[in-house]
Amino acid sequence: MQYSPAPMLDISKIKAITLDLDDTLWPIWPTIERAERALSTWLVQQAPGAAAVFADPQARLTLRQHVVLTQPEIGHDLSALRRESIRLALHRANEDTGLAEAAFEVFFTERMQVDLFDDARPALAFLAARFPLVALTNGNADVGRVGVGEFFVASLSAQEFGVGKPDPRIFHAAASSAGVASVDVLHVGDDAALDVLGGLGAGMQTVWVNRHEHPWSHEAQPHVTVATLSELCDLLQAAPARL
Repeated sequence: MQYSPAPMLDISKIKAITLDLDDTLWPIWPTIERAERALSTWLVQQAPGAAAVFADPQARLTLRQHVVLTQPEIGHDLSALRRESIRLALHRANEDTGLAEAAFEVFFTERMQVDLFDDARPALAFLAARFPLVALTNGNADVGRVGVGEFFVASLSAQEFGVGKPDPRIFHAAASSAGVASVDVLHVGDDAALDVLGGLGAGMQTVWVNRHEHPWSHEAQPHVTVATLSELCDLLQAAPARL
């Protein structure tokens, strides 16, 4: 298949940067696995019937699918999906469904304990000194609770906004939160479809953070591909720091 040549990055046009979070600033699956273990430990003590359900990955998936099917209006909200899956497990085990909120908080507290990639914090400091940064995520990470809120002027998630990437509306809203037009934004993220194609569709310049040498498989191309955020900072050295 023939692909279009990658567009050229125009640093002079960048007035703000939107940044994906999960798998861009930190690896998500080690975090989720720890949170799952914390939830399991809590459920074993408080609701052993539901704990037995959650111990089976296929059963967890079935619960989630049922929630998505019966409550499609929360399909974009990962926190709500998790909370309602716990509630359904409690219900099916004839246990107190009122425990769902406390159980979710156990999971969510651990989910906020992320291990940043080594390049993330220095890159955030570099970028935030030059551009307004907006967190843009389909996940449910809270930049304040994670410990990087100081670098962002705003944070926008699918669960708050009502739709997620690659819908152009959430990209446009992120640009507005930085006080700029979408064409003046550089979007940075690891997901080829959600971040790169989504950002391009919203009229933004895009950077694909490809930490694991994945092949590119789409006709449209990112403006830049980097293996680390440090590489991105090197590319943007010419951008002056904000006073």
